[in-house]
Amino acid sequence: MKSAACRAAALVAVVVLASCAHNNPGFKKASPAQMAQGNMQLSIEYMKLGRLMESRKFIERALSQDPQNPNVQMTAGLVYERLRDTAKAEHGYSTAYRLGKSDPNIVNTYAGFLCRTGKAQAGEKLFTAIADSPLYQTPEVALANAGVCLLGTGDVVDAERYFNRALAFRPNMPEAQLQLANIAFDRGDAAQARDMVQQYLAVNPPTPEVLWLGVRVCRKLGDNPAAAAYAHQIQSDFPDSDQARAMRSGIDR
Repeated sequence: MKSAACRAAALVAVVVLASCAHNNPGFKKASPAQMAQGNMQLSIEYMKLGRLMESRKFIERALSQDPQNPNVQMTAGLVYERLRDTAKAEHGYSTAYRLGKSDPNIVNTYAGFLCRTGKAQAGEKLFTAIADSPLYQTPEVALANAGVCLLGTGDVVDAERYFNRALAFRPNMPEAQLQLANIAFDRGDAAQARDMVQQYLAVNPPTPEVLWLGVRVCRKLGDNPAAAAYAHQIQSDFPDSDQARAMRSGIDR
């Protein structure tokens, strides 16, 4: 957090100096686009710190300075979504998409918003378009995102298809592996879920989510020593995680 605060302070200094440049003939006045870029970065840094009021202040400055910048509009969408102002978030994301639809990262971000706001079909369509784009270097990310989008609607069959497509591009992709393991567990195939947990941990660093799945899978299979080992690892490696807190509270089943 300290480094983010330092970056924010440094950016404040840059923006202040730029805004005062017209008072000193030795400096070249920053353009509105440059000022907007600095204010957008400040907004991002304050958002990382959870200081949403400051984040909103700086992104609104950026919007007034360069409203045609798709990255500024996308950042506005992110800020307003964090503030739970869905209407303004929709405006920011959709404007970013209109201005920057050739940028796969902007399209990916807008598609995620569509999925989170009940427009899964539209979100899925954009994710698949990104995955097919030669400009996008990580199609597995878009495919996994499409899977998560459909999983939220209860469409497990098509979600599973997207996760497997993602793994075809990147065989050890953590997100896809974990999602498929959860799907296997939810449909009652604990043995397959355990195999996938083991495959995940063989090639990826552990996370509280995958370890917690390991706990539940091993309990289901009656392998209590393995379940206890996963539980101990959660407590020792991730003591501040939601999973560790739930176990300490006795809410671990």
